Amino acid sequence: MSRHGLLRSTSVFSAMTFLSRLAGFARDMLQARLFGASLAMDAFVIAYRIPNYLRRIFAEGSMQMAFVPVLNELRERGDQAALREFIDRMAGALFAVVLVVVGIGMLAAPAVAAVFAPGSLDEPEKFALIAQMLRITFPYLLFISLMALVASVLNSFGRFALPAVTPVLHNLVVIAAMLWAAPHFAEPVKALAWGVLLAGVLQLAVLWPALGRLGLRPRLKPGFAHPDVRRVARLMLPTLFSSSVAQLNLLVGTVFASLLVTGSQTWLYLSDRLVEFPLGLFGVAIGTVILPHLSRRHAATDADGYGAALDWGLRLALLLGVPAALGLFLLAGPATSAVYHYGRFTAHDTQMASLSLAAMSLGIPAFMLTKVLSPAFFARQDTRTPMRAAVTTVVANVLLTIALTTPLWWFRVPGAHTGIALATALAGIVNAWLLWRALRRDGLYRPQPGWGRFALQLVGGCTAMALAVWALRGWVGDWNALHGLWRWCWLLAVIGAGALVYAATLFALGLRPRDLRH
Repeated sequence: MSRHGLLRSTSVFSAMTFLSRLAGFARDMLQARLFGASLAMDAFVIAYRIPNYLRRIFAEGSMQMAFVPVLNELRERGDQAALREFIDRMAGALFAVVLVVVGIGMLAAPAVAAVFAPGSLDEPEKFALIAQMLRITFPYLLFISLMALVASVLNSFGRFALPAVTPVLHNLVVIAAMLWAAPHFAEPVKALAWGVLLAGVLQLAVLWPALGRLGLRPRLKPGFAHPDVRRVARLMLPTLFSSSVAQLNLLVGTVFASLLVTGSQTWLYLSDRLVEFPLGLFGVAIGTVILPHLSRRHAATDADGYGAALDWGLRLALLLGVPAALGLFLLAGPATSAVYHYGRFTAHDTQMASLSLAAMSLGIPAFMLTKVLSPAFFARQDTRTPMRAAVTTVVANVLLTIALTTPLWWFRVPGAHTGIALATALAGIVNAWLLWRALRRDGLYRPQPGWGRFALQLVGGCTAMALAVWALRGWVGDWNALHGLWRWCWLLAVIGAGALVYAATLFALGLRPRDLRH
């Protein structure tokens, strides 16, 4: 696939993801409106985040990073029978392992709740609710892991659209659960947990038949002794940390947030949801598209193609990530007000969520760079280097969280959760820097010509955009005083104006669309 093809595939993935994110915004708005930053909502955030972290290991993260390079090696050999056997055995092994993990998680739900939400031990109602919802959300892991395996195969064959759009189902099902099922529960927030489980089932049901058209629909044949399955397992072990370091850092934040005031979990969760918008729209899209390409270039011993694709990914990540971070930082208050400030989500909740959003947004460029840098190692089946970087990053995150949050908590400063968000962003920067340094040290990446000019264009575009956004934001005034519809209209107008100024400045400084392809 050429870099023109990479850009086209990334655009398709981003377009489909955009639909999912819009549905996600609708889901988050409804959650905030109906449940606010309450004890029950905090409990759901914890019960959802724990299996969602494991999803990064068994689904999009560790498994995918180890599975795709081996899959592409078999594709290069051209042996269709061996490829089908590998997929069958891999699907069976994944099903068996995740089924055991799910069973343990359901049985040990109270112990899991105690480990990841120690602050809830003093709140029996909250602790019991977390354990109950964990028993509902844990089985979601089984269905979403198999769905991710299917999606990885489809992506490797250049089918990006369907896997990218299926998350829309997740959001629509959860929305339906809130609207129609929640009123029938004694504790309405439990409808969210059941919605998550049903969403996992439906996503797998939609994707599974798609492999039939490739003649690769998996049969669940446990293959722990299969040599290629064993190779995936060996590659997975070091990636358990590295492929999901951002989620692990969020999980660390979840533990610390459980010790803070009620609402802290919800404020951090909703801030993360807004940060995930540009990450999912651009960062995940670039990383998903570039991994199979890099692994094929490595398998074909095409060092020039490998280096050129990596350079393209880094430039595109910065071109999209830096203005996204700057825009979210400047519009943290207006964005939080437009999306969440309704119903039970008060003005105080809006202010608290905007603080953590501003802090977390600083890490967006690093998070996006990591989506490109990590596949550069995984494509070469080097999982140890990202693992070492990930361990260092998690340690840094814990230390930063303690250093930044403890003084705020000790002196009862409102918004102590902002320290957790800032620590997450700074740890992301550490992770990206460690990965980049390792690539340069080992001679795996040599920058292509033109980086100096590109840096000037990026700085110029971001400066012009920031001035425009800052001026328009101040001109609007108090966003909370506006009607909800007007908040959205002004937010979209300011974002559109900022994007237009950014693009026009880049064009004036000599950047052309063809520069993103070649």
